[in-house]
Amino acid sequence: MAGSVLKIAGRRLSQHTGSGAPVLLRQMFEPKSCTYTYLLGDRESREAVLIDPVLETAQRDAQLVKELGLRLLYAVNTHCHADHITGSGLLRSLLPGCQSVISRLSGAQADWHIEDGDSIQFGRFALETRASPGHTPGCVTFVLNDHSMAFTGDALLIRGCGRTDFQQGCAETLYHSVHEKIFTLPGNCLIYPAHDYHGLTVSTVEEERTLNPRLTLSCEEFVKVMDKLNLPKPQQIDFAVPANMRCGIQTPPS
Repeated sequence: MAGSVLKIAGRRLSQHTGSGAPVLLRQMFEPKSCTYTYLLGDRESREAVLIDPVLETAQRDAQLVKELGLRLLYAVNTHCHADHITGSGLLRSLLPGCQSVISRLSGAQADWHIEDGDSIQFGRFALETRASPGHTPGCVTFVLNDHSMAFTGDALLIRGCGRTDFQQGCAETLYHSVHEKIFTLPGNCLIYPAHDYHGLTVSTVEEERTLNPRLTLSCEEFVKVMDKLNLPKPQQIDFAVPANMRCGIQTPPS
C-alpha cells in the first residue's frame, strides 16, 4: 500500500519519544447506535487517526479534524459492525489522503488490511493491533504504544462485552481474547469501548478485571451466560453488514 513505511508488522513500537506531550484524544458519540468514535492526533506532526467512525457523523468528524488542524491518515475500524454503517468510506472522500483500515480476518474491503502485531503510526505515536476475536472473527483492539490506553471495540465494554450469537461469534474465543490480549495490559491502562448504553465513557483494565460481571466468571460460566442472553437482532444489521463489508463507501459517487 502507499505509505507502507508506516506499517511496522510483527513488533511493538517503543514508548513515544519527543517532548513527552500526551496524545491528543477526542471522544465523540453517535446516539442512535450508542457508538463512540475516537480521534487521536500528534500535536507536533498534526497526523491523526480516527477509530470507529459512523456514516451519519462523518461530516462532524471531518469538520473537527479540520478545526484542529490535523491531517487524517487513517479511518480505522475495530471490526465489521452490525449496528451502524462505518464512516470510513465517506471520510476518504471528505478528507483526501485518508485511508480505510480493517482487519484482514473481517473479510471486508479496505485500503489497508491489518493483522495481529501490526502498528498504525501517526507522528510520534502508534496503535498496536491486538487480535481480539469472539464477537466477530475480525475484531481487533488498538493499544497506544505506551500502553496508557486501549480501544477495545465490542470485545470489551464497560462492565460488559460484545454479544457472540451472530457474525460467526464464539463466547469461548471472546473470553480468551479478553483475558489474554486485554487483561494482560497494565491495570491503569484506560479502556475505551466502541459502545456504551449507560452513559459511561471510560474504564480501566484493573476495573474490568475485577468488576466486569461477565468476565470475572470462569470460562465455562461465561459461555453459559452468553448462550442465554437472548438479545434482539440489531435493527440495522441487514443493511449495515453488507455496507461495512465494502468499508462503507469504497468509491465516492461521481
